[in-house]
Formats: sequence, C-alpha cells, structure tokens
Amino acid sequence: MIDHGRFNILGILIDAIDYEAAVDRILTAAQAGKPLSVSALAVHGVMTGVLDQEQAYRLNHLDLLVPDGQPVRWALNWLYRCGLADRVYGPTLMLKICDRVAQLGLPIALYGSKPEVLKSLADNLKQKFPELQILDQQPSRFRQVSVEEQLDIASQIRHSGAKLVFVGLGCPRQEVWVYENRDLLGMPAIAVGAAFDFHAGLLSQAPKWMQDRGLEWFFRLLKEPSRLWRRYLLLNPLYISLLLCQAYHFQSISSKNLPSPRDSLRYG
Repeated sequence: MIDHGRFNILGILIDAIDYEAAVDRILTAAQAGKPLSVSALAVHGVMTGVLDQEQAYRLNHLDLLVPDGQPVRWALNWLYRCGLADRVYGPTLMLKICDRVAQLGLPIALYGSKPEVLKSLADNLKQKFPELQILDQQPSRFRQVSVEEQLDIASQIRHSGAKLVFVGLGCPRQEVWVYENRDLLGMPAIAVGAAFDFHAGLLSQAPKWMQDRGLEWFFRLLKEPSRLWRRYLLLNPLYISLLLCQAYHFQSISSKNLPSPRDSLRYG
C-alpha cells in the first residue's frame, strides 16, 4: 500500500497513492459516515486548474486527488521520486470500490449523465457485482441549478441510505460538484468522469498497451475528434512545457495563495 501524501504538479496537489490505499481511504470514510471529496485527475483535469485559479483552489481543497493519467503519474515519479508503479485510473478505481462495497454490504448512489446511461451502468454493475446495492440514481440536469435544487439533490442522495456516491459529470463540472456538495452529502463523493460511459458500454476503452504507454488520449481523440481535439492537441503540449519549466525551475509554480471561488457554480 502506497500513500506518500500530496505533491505539487503545476500548482495542483496530487496524491502519490496506489489503488489499495485510495480504496482504503474511501471505504474508511464511507463506513464512518464522513465526507470525502475525491477525483481522478488526468492531464486535462490538471490543466483546468492551471488555466483557472479558482478551479485550482477547488481542486486543492478536495480531500483526495488520485493520478488518473500516466503523464500525471510520470510527473510524480520524475519530480518527486514517488515510485508509483501504476496510475489510479478512475474507471478501474470505480470497479475496485464496487467490489469492496458489495462484499461489505455498503450501498451506493450514482449521480450524473442521462437516465438511459445510468440504467445501463447500474445493470452492468449489478451483473458484475450481484451483491451491490444501488439505492439512488439521479441523472444530470445539464445546467446550473438553484440553491433549493442543489439542497434537494444532496438530500435525496443522503437520505437514500447510500454510503458513497459516484459522480459522472465530465471534467471540470464533476470536480466543481464534488467540491460544492461535499459537506451537504456527508459521505464520500468520487468523481470518475468517463467511467459511467465506459461501464455502461457506450464508450470503448483504449487497449491496455496504449493505456500503459500514456496513449489513451490518442485513442479517445480518434473516437471523438470534433469534441476532444482542443483538449488534447492544445493542452497536452502545454502540460509538457509547463512541467519542464517546473522541473528546471524556469518558473515558480505555487499551490498557495490561490483565490477562493467568488460564486457557487451549482452544476447539476
């Protein structure tokens, strides 16, 4: 089990952690009925904070940021010699958590995406983990919600009996949601992004050899070029350039003195 703490990658504090330790921290909070805000960050997630200081503040105030992308893991190993043998990939983390909570009898909730995606996702998860209890499924509103709606959403999840909630709203909306709803939920909230579509059978995952070599972005770009080209063709080179600046001290990149968000975005 590896949990070395948090390290500054371009001003974002990423946990140098492995699957076992991440699952353990999440389940410990779930069993204790305590809030825990979690996200799995790849390069795109890191860059949302680099380009928006208020988002960087949100990310750095989440309880656990795991290195979802290989380039994020490589950065931790290169800059800080963390010795991480693998990333903590959001879709895989979701399955590992579901496996454990099914064994322990801890029910879950699902928040985000569309009703048909949630149905397929829930069906597939129950087929894979027959003992898994899914007590609440709420689709995204795909808009900003009112304060009253925000409270109603959190209340429904909290009173469903679920002990943790998976959130699939896409980056960066899901990280904002987890940040803003942490204390309203009083349970672990884990942002897992495309895991909903992957496990619902709507999107295919990159072959393992591509994932291991940090080429998942290229696979996804080929699948959805019109939607993802800006994310990968612009942000990936910028990430590498800024990482080199951090590594060779060409630029001071601090995780401190970030401005707190002025307004609640209340994504729903």
